[in-house]
Amino acid sequence: MSLPHAILTALLEKPSSGLELTRRFDKSIGYFWSATHQQIYRELGKLETEGFIRTLPPAQPARGQKKSYEVLPAGRAELARWTAASQDPRPHRDTLLLRMRAAAVVGTEGIEADLRRHLDLHRRQLAEYEEIEKRDFPPGRESSQDRLRHLVLRAGIDLETFWTQWLTRALEEFAELPGHERA
Repeated sequence: MSLPHAILTALLEKPSSGLELTRRFDKSIGYFWSATHQQIYRELGKLETEGFIRTLPPAQPARGQKKSYEVLPAGRAELARWTAASQDPRPHRDTLLLRMRAAAVVGTEGIEADLRRHLDLHRRQLAEYEEIEKRDFPPGRESSQDRLRHLVLRAGIDLETFWTQWLTRALEEFAELPGHERA
């Protein structure tokens, strides 16, 4: 049930049209909770039907105008209820780790090159997060909202740091395997 809550969060931050919301997802929330444009539009309809959001009246009547949405008190209450509720962590599922385990049984052909590719992807994502941190969280931004948003970004930075370190270590291990030929 997290996608509706991600949408409510984004709309409370700024009332938006569906298109604006999907663009904002691509630039922020989508880093840690992804959704397709179709999923977002479908969820907007459900949230409106449930009375959590409403379509804002247009500033001027115009044919084909984008609908903008805002959160209603019931939506804010639902988001507050969900935020306060306890949730257990979910087990981590990662196909790369499963493939590494399988490589121990069937051989390592092809996996080293993919480890290098993953390392490059994680390094790029880490650099992007660090750039966002420099741009959006300069010293002195200490409001509660800024501190919490920065904390979420720090989680992304820390996860990407973990992956770059782990992949570097994995590639070092590959270099020490008997009969290893560099990919």
